[in-house]
Amino acid sequence: MDSNKKPTIGFIGLGIMGSSMAGHLLAAGYSVNVYNRSKDKTAALVEKGAKWYDTVGDLAADSNVIITMVGYPSDVEDIYLGVGKILDRANNAYLIDMTTSSPSLAIRIAQEAEKRGCHALDAPVSGGDIGARNAKLSIMVGGNQSDFDAVLPILKTMGANIVLQGGPGAGQHTKMCNQIIVAGTIMGVSEGLAYAKQAGLDADRVMESIGGGAASSFQLLNSGAKMIAGNFAPGFYVEHFVKDLGIALDEASKSKMDMPALSLAKRLYDELVAKGYARNGTQALYTKYIPE
Repeated sequence: MDSNKKPTIGFIGLGIMGSSMAGHLLAAGYSVNVYNRSKDKTAALVEKGAKWYDTVGDLAADSNVIITMVGYPSDVEDIYLGVGKILDRANNAYLIDMTTSSPSLAIRIAQEAEKRGCHALDAPVSGGDIGARNAKLSIMVGGNQSDFDAVLPILKTMGANIVLQGGPGAGQHTKMCNQIIVAGTIMGVSEGLAYAKQAGLDADRVMESIGGGAASSFQLLNSGAKMIAGNFAPGFYVEHFVKDLGIALDEASKSKMDMPALSLAKRLYDELVAKGYARNGTQALYTKYIPE
């Protein structure tokens, strides 16, 4: 990649987070090509100068760097390995998958990319819609050092904490660590605030005390505040969290690890999906502890 010229970036997946991330790239002066299954979600970006493509393959052929932020491992597999799609059409491009996906799939994509003269990195993120809007995402990267160095300026337009964790798949494994901890923390926040409500306490006053003590965390201060307000709008969809927890459980089972807290979180979130909360935010777990 020519260090003296800004590369053209293709961005696939313009959802809650992807749209903000692509917007930061445009604001930083990059030429951005976009594709999304729902074309209407790209309208604001196109208005700002992004170029719409009708197919993943055409976008890949016209981009030096391709960033993907889609829903599920099956989506990742399709857009990278499908006939006529990214790996069939990209030319010596840098491929950055920022979806939370399977570590084994990340390794497979990296191997295929190398065969075809491309450079693949798995780079899932943490920080939700707030981190995406503020360009403060934590980005966990797996791949080669030289490839990481080449795309670091691009990653810096979207995140503030960017760490190369190891070879292909290491970024996804690190994201699994993140999601396991987040799952347990949201359970604790939900139960603690439900306890406060049941005890007749003023939840905002409780937050004044515990928000600055040993219980303080991003989840308490952000998701907890939303729980108190009854705001279950998505910053990160329940259905996507269920997907992440399933990947983490599958990976843990390969190592014969017993993960009781993770297993409980997966069951509770599966129950939320069954009750119709799939498109709500992860803080909707609180509804399991309060009377409807």
